[in-house]
Amino acid sequence: MPPPARSPGSGPARPPLSAWRFVIWFGIVAMLADVVYEGARSITGPLLAGLGASAFTVGVVTGVGEASALALRLVSGPLADRTGRFWAWALAGYGLTVVSVPLLGLASVVWVAGALVIAERVGKAVRQPAKDTLLSHAAAVTGRGRGFAAHEALDQAGALVGPLAVAAVLAASGGDYGPALLALAVPGALALTVLVWLRVRVPHPARYETGEAAEQPRQRDRATPEAAGRLPGRFWVYATFAGLTMTGFATFGVLSFHLVEADLLPATAVPVLYAAAMVVDAVAAIATGWAYDLYGARVLVVLPIVAATVPALAFAPTVGLAVAGVLVWGAVLGVQESTLKATVADLVGPGRRATAFGVFGAVVGVAAAAGGALTGGLYETSVPLLVAVTGTVQAVALGVLLTVLRRARVRSPGRGGVGGTG
Repeated sequence: MPPPARSPGSGPARPPLSAWRFVIWFGIVAMLADVVYEGARSITGPLLAGLGASAFTVGVVTGVGEASALALRLVSGPLADRTGRFWAWALAGYGLTVVSVPLLGLASVVWVAGALVIAERVGKAVRQPAKDTLLSHAAAVTGRGRGFAAHEALDQAGALVGPLAVAAVLAASGGDYGPALLALAVPGALALTVLVWLRVRVPHPARYETGEAAEQPRQRDRATPEAAGRLPGRFWVYATFAGLTMTGFATFGVLSFHLVEADLLPATAVPVLYAAAMVVDAVAAIATGWAYDLYGARVLVVLPIVAATVPALAFAPTVGLAVAGVLVWGAVLGVQESTLKATVADLVGPGRRATAFGVFGAVVGVAAAAGGALTGGLYETSVPLLVAVTGTVQAVALGVLLTVLRRARVRSPGRGGVGGTG
Protein backbone atom coordinates (compact mmCIF):
# COMPACT_ATOMS: atom_id res chain seq x y z
CA MET A 1 0.00 0.00 0.00
CA PRO A 2 1.44 3.41 -0.90
CA PRO A 3 2.14 5.81 1.95
CA PRO A 4 -0.62 8.33 2.65
CA ALA A 5 -0.26 11.71 0.94
CA ARG A 6 0.87 14.63 3.02
CA SER A 7 -2.23 16.48 4.17
CA PRO A 8 -2.55 20.17 4.92
CA GLY A 9 -3.25 19.23 8.51
CA SER A 10 0.14 17.58 9.07
CA GLY A 11 2.58 19.92 10.78
CA PRO A 12 1.70 23.54 11.52
CA ALA A 13 -1.77 24.68 10.49
CA ARG A 14 -1.97 26.56 7.21
CA PRO A 15 -2.92 30.27 7.35
CA PRO A 16 -6.64 31.09 6.94
CA LEU A 17 -6.00 32.86 3.62
CA SER A 18 -4.82 30.95 0.55
CA ALA A 19 -1.35 31.76 -0.77
CA TRP A 20 -2.78 33.60 -3.76
CA ARG A 21 -5.15 35.64 -1.57
CA PHE A 22 -2.25 36.58 0.66
CA VAL A 23 -0.25 37.70 -2.39
CA ILE A 24 -3.21 39.77 -3.62
CA TRP A 25 -3.89 41.46 -0.29
CA PHE A 26 -0.21 42.20 0.21
CA GLY A 27 -0.27 43.62 -3.30
CA ILE A 28 -3.15 45.90 -2.32
CA VAL A 29 -1.04 47.25 0.54
CA ALA A 30 1.77 47.91 -1.92
CA MET A 31 -0.70 49.47 -4.37
CA LEU A 32 -1.97 51.98 -1.80
CA ALA A 33 1.56 52.78 -0.65
CA ASP A 34 2.61 53.26 -4.27
CA VAL A 35 -0.13 55.84 -4.76
CA VAL A 36 1.71 57.74 -2.03
CA TYR A 37 5.39 57.45 -2.88
CA GLU A 38 5.20 57.00 -6.64
CA GLY A 39 2.91 60.01 -6.82
CA ALA A 40 5.63 61.95 -5.03
CA ARG A 41 8.50 60.46 -7.07
CA SER A 42 6.77 61.42 -10.32
CA ILE A 43 7.42 65.09 -9.54
CA THR A 44 10.67 64.86 -7.58
CA GLY A 45 12.82 66.18 -10.42
CA PRO A 46 10.66 69.22 -11.27
CA LEU A 47 10.00 69.89 -7.57
CA LEU A 48 13.70 70.04 -6.74
CA ALA A 49 14.43 72.03 -9.90
CA GLY A 50 11.72 74.53 -8.89
CA LEU A 51 13.51 75.00 -5.56
CA GLY A 52 16.77 75.81 -7.38
CA ALA A 53 18.45 72.40 -7.71
CA SER A 54 20.79 71.64 -10.64
CA ALA A 55 20.74 68.43 -12.68
CA PHE A 56 23.70 67.16 -10.66
CA THR A 57 21.89 67.89 -7.38
CA VAL A 58 18.78 66.10 -8.61
CA GLY A 59 20.92 63.13 -9.62
CA VAL A 60 22.70 63.02 -6.27
CA VAL A 61 19.51 63.38 -4.18
CA THR A 62 17.56 60.76 -6.13
CA GLY A 63 20.62 58.52 -6.32
CA VAL A 64 21.28 58.77 -2.58
CA GLY A 65 17.56 58.25 -2.02
CA GLU A 66 17.66 55.01 -3.97
CA ALA A 67 20.88 54.05 -2.21
CA SER A 68 19.18 54.61 1.14
CA ALA A 69 16.22 52.49 0.05
CA LEU A 70 18.59 49.68 -0.85
CA ALA A 71 21.88 49.94 1.05
CA LEU A 72 20.29 50.29 4.49
CA ARG A 73 18.71 46.88 3.97
CA LEU A 74 22.14 45.55 4.86
CA VAL A 75 21.08 46.36 8.43
CA SER A 76 17.32 45.77 8.32
CA GLY A 77 17.58 42.40 6.55
CA PRO A 78 19.82 40.63 9.10
CA LEU A 79 17.90 42.24 11.96
CA ALA A 80 14.63 40.94 10.56
CA ASP A 81 16.12 37.43 10.31
CA ARG A 82 17.59 37.67 13.79
CA THR A 83 14.45 38.96 15.52
CA GLY A 84 11.89 37.14 13.37
CA ARG A 85 9.64 40.21 13.66
CA PHE A 86 8.98 40.59 9.96
CA TRP A 87 5.58 42.23 10.40
CA ALA A 88 6.96 44.85 12.79
CA TRP A 89 9.65 45.86 10.31
CA ALA A 90 7.09 46.06 7.51
CA LEU A 91 4.76 48.26 9.57
CA ALA A 92 7.55 50.60 10.68
CA GLY A 93 8.83 51.07 7.15
CA TYR A 94 5.46 51.79 5.64
CA GLY A 95 4.73 54.21 8.49
CA LEU A 96 7.87 56.26 7.80
CA THR A 97 7.05 56.50 4.11
CA VAL A 98 3.44 57.62 4.47
CA VAL A 99 4.47 60.36 6.93
CA SER A 100 7.42 61.72 4.90
CA VAL A 101 5.53 62.28 1.64
CA PRO A 102 2.83 64.68 2.91
CA LEU A 103 5.53 66.65 4.76
CA LEU A 104 7.35 67.03 1.43
CA GLY A 105 4.42 69.17 0.32
CA LEU A 106 5.35 71.70 3.01
CA ALA A 107 9.06 71.95 2.09
CA SER A 108 10.25 75.31 0.77
CA VAL A 109 14.03 74.87 0.47
CA VAL A 110 16.13 72.32 -1.40
CA TRP A 111 17.83 70.71 1.60
CA VAL A 112 14.56 70.07 3.43
CA ALA A 113 12.92 68.62 0.32
CA GLY A 114 16.00 66.50 -0.36
CA ALA A 115 16.03 65.20 3.22
CA LEU A 116 12.36 64.18 2.98
CA VAL A 117 12.92 62.47 -0.38
CA ILE A 118 15.68 60.44 1.25
CA ALA A 119 13.56 59.78 4.39
CA GLU A 120 10.80 58.32 2.25
CA ARG A 121 13.33 55.95 0.70
CA VAL A 122 14.68 55.02 4.15
CA GLY A 123 11.17 53.80 4.96
CA LYS A 124 11.43 51.41 2.06
CA ALA A 125 14.79 50.18 3.37
CA VAL A 126 13.25 49.43 6.75
CA ARG A 127 10.36 47.38 5.38
CA GLN A 128 11.58 45.76 2.17
CA PRO A 129 13.64 42.73 3.32
CA ALA A 130 10.90 41.72 5.76
CA LYS A 131 8.19 42.37 3.19
CA ASP A 132 9.97 40.37 0.49
CA THR A 133 10.52 37.50 2.90
CA LEU A 134 6.85 37.44 3.91
CA LEU A 135 5.87 37.44 0.25
CA SER A 136 8.41 34.76 -0.67
CA HIS A 137 6.70 32.24 1.62
CA ALA A 138 3.40 32.50 -0.25
CA ALA A 139 5.23 32.66 -3.61
CA ALA A 140 6.73 29.24 -2.87
CA VAL A 141 3.20 27.94 -3.45
CA THR A 142 2.13 30.18 -6.34
CA GLY A 143 5.47 30.00 -8.19
CA ARG A 144 8.24 32.50 -7.45
CA GLY A 145 8.00 34.37 -10.73
CA ARG A 146 4.21 34.50 -10.78
CA GLY A 147 3.91 35.49 -7.12
CA PHE A 148 6.40 38.33 -7.28
CA ALA A 149 5.04 39.42 -10.67
CA ALA A 150 1.44 39.58 -9.44
CA HIS A 151 2.56 41.61 -6.44
CA GLU A 152 4.51 43.95 -8.71
CA ALA A 153 1.53 44.36 -11.06
CA LEU A 154 -0.71 45.46 -8.19
CA ASP A 155 2.11 47.62 -6.89
CA GLN A 156 2.29 49.37 -10.25
CA ALA A 157 -1.47 49.91 -10.35
CA GLY A 158 -0.83 52.27 -7.46
CA ALA A 159 2.13 53.71 -9.31
CA LEU A 160 -0.29 54.51 -12.13
CA VAL A 161 -2.98 56.08 -9.95
CA GLY A 162 -0.55 58.11 -7.82
CA PRO A 163 1.04 60.17 -10.60
CA LEU A 164 -2.33 60.70 -12.30
CA ALA A 165 -3.83 61.92 -9.02
CA VAL A 166 -0.88 64.25 -8.52
CA ALA A 167 -1.25 65.53 -12.09
CA ALA A 168 -4.94 66.22 -11.53
CA VAL A 169 -4.33 68.15 -8.31
CA LEU A 170 -1.45 70.05 -9.94
CA ALA A 171 -3.73 71.08 -12.80
CA ALA A 172 -6.46 72.17 -10.38
CA SER A 173 -4.06 74.10 -8.14
CA GLY A 174 -2.19 75.87 -10.92
CA GLY A 175 1.00 73.84 -10.51
CA ASP A 176 1.24 74.05 -6.70
CA TYR A 177 3.00 70.90 -5.44
CA GLY A 178 1.85 71.34 -1.81
CA PRO A 179 -1.82 70.30 -2.09
CA ALA A 180 -0.95 67.37 -4.37
CA LEU A 181 1.51 65.93 -1.86
CA LEU A 182 -0.67 66.57 1.19
CA ALA A 183 -3.57 64.71 -0.45
CA LEU A 184 -1.43 61.57 -0.53
CA ALA A 185 -1.88 61.19 3.24
CA VAL A 186 -5.26 59.51 2.60
CA PRO A 187 -4.06 56.43 0.67
CA GLY A 188 -1.16 56.21 3.12
CA ALA A 189 -3.54 55.79 6.04
CA LEU A 190 -5.50 53.16 4.10
CA ALA A 191 -2.30 51.20 3.37
CA LEU A 192 -1.43 50.99 7.06
CA THR A 193 -4.99 49.92 7.93
CA VAL A 194 -4.97 47.03 5.45
CA LEU A 195 -1.47 45.98 6.53
CA VAL A 196 -2.52 45.76 10.19
CA TRP A 197 -5.56 43.68 9.18
CA LEU A 198 -3.39 41.31 7.14
CA ARG A 199 -0.93 40.92 9.99
CA VAL A 200 -3.78 39.95 12.35
CA ARG A 201 -5.26 37.59 9.76
CA VAL A 202 -1.97 35.83 8.84
CA PRO A 203 0.51 36.23 11.70
CA HIS A 204 2.77 33.39 10.43
CA PRO A 205 3.13 33.47 6.61
CA ALA A 206 6.08 31.04 6.84
CA ARG A 207 3.51 28.27 7.19
CA TYR A 208 2.71 28.65 3.49
CA GLU A 209 6.13 27.27 2.67
CA THR A 210 5.33 23.66 3.56
CA GLY A 211 5.77 20.28 1.85
CA GLU A 212 8.21 19.91 -1.02
CA ALA A 213 8.51 23.67 -1.64
CA ALA A 214 9.99 24.19 1.81
CA GLU A 215 11.63 20.80 2.32
CA GLN A 216 14.07 21.24 -0.56
CA PRO A 217 15.47 24.58 0.70
CA ARG A 218 15.86 23.11 4.19
CA GLN A 219 17.75 20.12 2.85
CA ARG A 220 19.92 22.41 0.76
CA ASP A 221 20.59 24.62 3.78
CA ARG A 222 22.25 21.73 5.62
CA ALA A 223 24.91 21.43 2.93
CA THR A 224 25.36 25.00 1.75
CA PRO A 225 27.23 28.04 3.10
CA GLU A 226 24.10 29.87 4.30
CA ALA A 227 23.51 27.04 6.81
CA ALA A 228 26.74 28.16 8.50
CA GLY A 229 25.78 31.83 8.41
CA ARG A 230 27.21 32.59 4.96
CA LEU A 231 25.50 33.38 1.70
CA PRO A 232 26.37 31.16 -1.30
CA GLY A 233 28.94 32.26 -3.88
CA ARG A 234 26.44 32.18 -6.73
CA PHE A 235 24.38 34.77 -4.82
CA TRP A 236 27.33 37.18 -4.74
CA VAL A 237 28.00 36.82 -8.46
CA TYR A 238 24.33 37.41 -9.14
CA ALA A 239 24.32 40.50 -6.90
CA THR A 240 27.30 41.83 -8.86
CA PHE A 241 25.32 41.47 -12.07
CA ALA A 242 22.33 43.33 -10.58
CA GLY A 243 24.58 46.10 -9.24
CA LEU A 244 26.14 46.65 -12.65
CA THR A 245 22.74 46.99 -14.32
CA MET A 246 21.82 49.70 -11.79
CA THR A 247 25.11 51.55 -12.27
CA GLY A 248 24.22 51.95 -15.93
CA PHE A 249 20.60 52.90 -15.24
CA ALA A 250 19.31 56.48 -14.82
CA THR A 251 16.87 57.55 -12.10
CA PHE A 252 13.53 59.01 -13.15
CA GLY A 253 14.54 62.24 -11.44
CA VAL A 254 17.23 62.81 -14.07
CA LEU A 255 14.94 61.69 -16.90
CA SER A 256 12.17 64.07 -15.82
CA PHE A 257 14.72 66.87 -15.34
CA HIS A 258 15.70 66.46 -19.00
CA LEU A 259 12.08 66.44 -20.17
CA VAL A 260 11.27 69.72 -18.41
CA GLU A 261 14.55 71.60 -18.78
CA ALA A 262 14.81 70.75 -22.49
CA ASP A 263 11.24 72.03 -22.96
CA LEU A 264 10.09 68.67 -24.29
CA LEU A 265 7.15 68.39 -21.86
CA PRO A 266 5.48 70.75 -19.37
CA ALA A 267 5.91 69.82 -15.71
CA THR A 268 2.21 68.93 -15.43
CA ALA A 269 2.61 66.25 -18.14
CA VAL A 270 5.55 64.50 -16.47
CA PRO A 271 3.41 62.58 -13.92
CA VAL A 272 1.19 61.35 -16.77
CA LEU A 273 4.23 59.97 -18.59
CA TYR A 274 5.46 58.40 -15.37
CA ALA A 275 2.08 56.71 -14.98
CA ALA A 276 2.38 55.30 -18.50
CA ALA A 277 5.83 53.96 -17.61
CA MET A 278 4.30 52.21 -14.59
CA VAL A 279 1.79 50.45 -16.87
CA VAL A 280 4.71 49.18 -18.95
CA ASP A 281 6.43 48.20 -15.69
CA ALA A 282 3.49 46.00 -14.68
CA VAL A 283 3.22 44.33 -18.09
CA ALA A 284 6.96 43.60 -18.15
CA ALA A 285 6.85 42.17 -14.62
CA ILE A 286 4.01 39.76 -15.47
CA ALA A 287 5.62 38.67 -18.75
CA THR A 288 9.07 38.02 -17.29
CA GLY A 289 7.63 36.47 -14.10
CA TRP A 290 5.68 33.94 -16.15
CA ALA A 291 8.73 33.27 -18.33
CA TYR A 292 10.93 32.88 -15.24
CA ASP A 293 8.76 30.10 -13.83
CA LEU A 294 9.01 28.31 -17.18
CA TYR A 295 12.61 28.93 -18.23
CA GLY A 296 14.49 30.14 -15.14
CA ALA A 297 16.97 33.01 -14.89
CA ARG A 298 17.86 32.83 -18.58
CA VAL A 299 15.07 35.35 -19.16
CA LEU A 300 17.20 38.00 -17.40
CA VAL A 301 19.52 38.15 -20.42
CA VAL A 302 17.14 40.73 -21.89
CA LEU A 303 17.63 43.09 -18.92
CA PRO A 304 21.07 44.66 -19.65
CA ILE A 305 20.36 44.63 -23.38
CA VAL A 306 17.16 46.64 -23.05
CA ALA A 307 18.58 48.85 -20.27
CA ALA A 308 21.42 49.92 -22.57
CA THR A 309 18.90 51.55 -24.93
CA VAL A 310 17.32 53.76 -22.26
CA PRO A 311 19.86 56.66 -22.20
CA ALA A 312 20.08 56.80 -26.00
CA LEU A 313 16.33 57.28 -26.21
CA ALA A 314 15.41 59.11 -22.99
CA PHE A 315 18.03 61.87 -23.34
CA ALA A 316 17.27 62.52 -27.00
CA PRO A 317 16.45 66.11 -28.03
CA THR A 318 13.10 65.13 -29.54
CA VAL A 319 9.96 64.45 -27.52
CA GLY A 320 9.05 61.21 -29.32
CA LEU A 321 12.35 59.48 -28.61
CA ALA A 322 12.52 60.82 -25.06
CA VAL A 323 9.02 59.53 -24.27
CA ALA A 324 9.89 56.15 -25.80
CA GLY A 325 13.01 56.04 -23.60
CA VAL A 326 10.94 56.62 -20.46
CA LEU A 327 8.58 53.79 -21.44
CA VAL A 328 11.52 51.44 -22.00
CA TRP A 329 12.84 52.61 -18.62
CA GLY A 330 9.53 51.43 -17.13
CA ALA A 331 9.93 47.99 -18.71
CA VAL A 332 13.43 47.62 -17.25
CA LEU A 333 12.17 48.72 -13.85
CA GLY A 334 9.45 46.06 -13.95
CA VAL A 335 12.02 43.30 -14.43
CA GLN A 336 14.25 44.74 -11.70
CA GLU A 337 11.41 44.96 -9.17
CA SER A 338 10.00 41.47 -9.72
CA THR A 339 12.07 38.80 -11.43
CA LEU A 340 15.38 39.90 -9.87
CA LYS A 341 13.81 39.36 -6.44
CA ALA A 342 12.31 36.02 -7.40
CA THR A 343 15.80 34.81 -8.28
CA VAL A 344 17.16 35.84 -4.88
CA ALA A 345 14.41 33.83 -3.16
CA ASP A 346 15.43 30.79 -5.21
CA LEU A 347 19.14 31.19 -4.51
CA VAL A 348 18.88 31.38 -0.70
CA GLY A 349 16.90 29.26 1.77
CA PRO A 350 14.23 30.66 4.15
CA GLY A 351 16.53 30.91 7.20
CA ARG A 352 18.76 33.53 5.58
CA ARG A 353 16.40 35.03 3.04
CA ALA A 354 15.80 38.43 4.68
CA THR A 355 19.57 38.78 5.07
CA ALA A 356 20.01 37.91 1.40
CA PHE A 357 17.39 40.45 0.37
CA GLY A 358 19.11 43.02 2.57
CA VAL A 359 22.59 42.33 1.20
CA PHE A 360 21.24 42.27 -2.33
CA GLY A 361 19.64 45.65 -1.72
CA ALA A 362 22.89 47.04 -0.31
CA VAL A 363 24.88 46.00 -3.36
CA VAL A 364 22.27 47.38 -5.73
CA GLY A 365 21.91 50.51 -3.58
CA VAL A 366 25.56 51.48 -3.88
CA ALA A 367 25.17 51.02 -7.63
CA ALA A 368 22.02 53.17 -7.63
CA ALA A 369 23.86 56.04 -5.96
CA ALA A 370 26.67 55.74 -8.48
CA GLY A 371 24.17 55.52 -11.33
CA GLY A 372 22.25 58.62 -10.23
CA ALA A 373 25.40 60.71 -9.89
CA LEU A 374 26.93 59.22 -13.04
CA THR A 375 23.98 59.97 -15.30
CA GLY A 376 23.37 63.40 -13.74
CA GLY A 377 27.02 64.39 -14.09
CA LEU A 378 27.49 63.01 -17.59
CA TYR A 379 24.23 64.62 -18.72
CA GLU A 380 25.70 68.03 -17.94
CA THR A 381 28.95 67.08 -19.73
CA SER A 382 27.98 65.10 -22.83
CA VAL A 383 24.93 63.02 -23.67
CA PRO A 384 26.84 60.90 -26.25
CA LEU A 385 29.44 60.14 -23.57
CA LEU A 386 26.63 59.22 -21.15
CA VAL A 387 25.20 56.78 -23.71
CA ALA A 388 28.61 55.20 -24.39
CA VAL A 389 29.55 54.79 -20.71
CA THR A 390 26.23 53.31 -19.61
CA GLY A 391 26.18 51.00 -22.63
CA THR A 392 29.61 49.68 -21.70
CA VAL A 393 28.50 49.06 -18.11
CA GLN A 394 25.48 47.09 -19.33
CA ALA A 395 27.71 45.00 -21.61
CA VAL A 396 29.87 44.06 -18.62
CA ALA A 397 26.71 43.21 -16.65
CA LEU A 398 25.60 40.86 -19.42
CA GLY A 399 28.95 39.08 -19.26
CA VAL A 400 28.59 38.57 -15.49
CA LEU A 401 25.06 37.20 -15.91
CA LEU A 402 26.24 34.71 -18.50
CA THR A 403 28.82 33.55 -15.97
CA VAL A 404 26.05 33.00 -13.41
CA LEU A 405 24.00 31.01 -15.90
CA ARG A 406 26.96 28.81 -16.82
CA ARG A 407 28.01 28.05 -13.25
CA ALA A 408 24.72 27.91 -11.34
CA ARG A 409 22.46 25.14 -12.61
CA VAL A 410 20.16 25.08 -9.60
CA ARG A 411 16.52 24.17 -10.01
CA SER A 412 14.10 26.25 -8.01
CA PRO A 413 11.72 24.75 -5.46
CA GLY A 414 9.34 27.42 -6.77
CA ARG A 415 9.21 25.98 -10.34
CA GLY A 416 11.55 28.17 -12.35
CA GLY A 417 14.85 28.75 -10.65
CA VAL A 418 18.35 29.72 -11.65
CA GLY A 419 19.24 27.91 -14.79
CA GLY A 420 16.24 25.58 -14.41
CA THR A 421 13.14 24.97 -16.45
CA GLY A 422 9.59 24.76 -15.30
